Amino acid sequence: MAKWADYVITAVRFNDKHTHIDRVRAWKDNGESLETVQEFTRQTIVKAINDDGITFVTAFKITDGKWRKGEDVFVIHIHNVAYIKTKRDNTTRDNLDNLPEF
Repeated sequence: MAKWADYVITAVRFNDKHTHIDRVRAWKDNGESLETVQEFTRQTIVKAINDDGITFVTAFKITDGKWRKGEDVFVIHIHNVAYIKTKRDNTTRDNLDNLPEF
């Protein structure tokens, strides 16, 4: 497996209104496999992308138990609010490929 990004996001947790992701589960991508799952806050993801140059992608587990790469994750600012997304749209919601929730 070629390295997809620094981290691979595989699940999300939303706030009570289901408009903002407040945490994600992400695995460190070592280029050979995904290892060491961690939970990150939304704010940590925004800072990592904007300030630290850390890259994230989404991924889904397929029927044979392997991971399939999803889309690159980026930050869009709308009305001075940072949203984490995989689709470039102007909706005021976070959007990460309809990943499973935890």
